[in-house]
Amino acid sequence: MLTKKGKYGLKALVDLAQLDPGETAFVTDIATRNNIPKKFLDTILLELRNNGILRSKKGPNGGYSLSKPSDDIMIGQVIRALDGPLAPIRCASRTAFEACDDCADPATCQVRLSMTEVRDAIATILDNMTLTQFVAREKNIDAEGSPRLEPQAR
Repeated sequence: MLTKKGKYGLKALVDLAQLDPGETAFVTDIATRNNIPKKFLDTILLELRNNGILRSKKGPNGGYSLSKPSDDIMIGQVIRALDGPLAPIRCASRTAFEACDDCADPATCQVRLSMTEVRDAIATILDNMTLTQFVAREKNIDAEGSPRLEPQAR
């Protein structure tokens, strides 16, 4: 499950992705625009900076900006940086595997095998979705808050 930390981090990145090239934003402004507690956002942005997703600049013209084009930032990378592995349970994780205490054989455990499929499905989507695509999805919301679906060609 996506934590508030992950959700707020994504909201902040959407905000920063909409800035003009070379423009920066202060934490206070990002927090206000997105209804995120500033102190919590400070921690989140620092983690994103430490993971190479953001850069920061001090001074009156300072603030945060993306460290690379939004086309080069993958949503899976962001979520892992903030929330850790994508797997719903530790024994299904590729990067943080931890066997369950109650499992006699992880190789044949049906819960683990099923959750591994879930992890793979989540990773397939998030590791192939750029911040640019994520921002475009947000912009493609109708007045009722539902995604606008493009008509499918027949």
